[in-house]
Amino acid sequence: MNFLLNTGRTIAQGSTVERKNSTKYREEASAVSMNPVDMFELMVEQGDRVRVKSGAGEVVMWVRQDPGLVRGKVFVCLGPYANHLVGPETHGTGMPDFKSTPVSIEPTDDPVPSVAMLMRECGGVPYED
Repeated sequence: MNFLLNTGRTIAQGSTVERKNSTKYREEASAVSMNPVDMFELMVEQGDRVRVKSGAGEVVMWVRQDPGLVRGKVFVCLGPYANHLVGPETHGTGMPDFKSTPVSIEPTDDPVPSVAMLMRECGGVPYED
């Protein structure tokens, strides 16, 4: 199914940003929030894994239900998982498209990668505790 991805900060993400190898940070950053009706149509439940794909890349994430989201929109907090989905194009503004990135989402049994794995994939240095 196709959606529009919005990214942003959350309180939980912000409170753990200094501990990127922590379980709390990974749980927050690796979740994609979805409207319950969209989840039903995709046949996924809270805690299931999905593959989120965009023109910039793809990543496996956990599903989190959010009844406050409009159908057709999904949310991922800023961090390494969102960075795999948001392209580098800035359209002359100096800021990537953190809002309304087209994505497709499908159920998967593949594992959710760790933050360190994502950093290695993109040529970065894994975070230290």
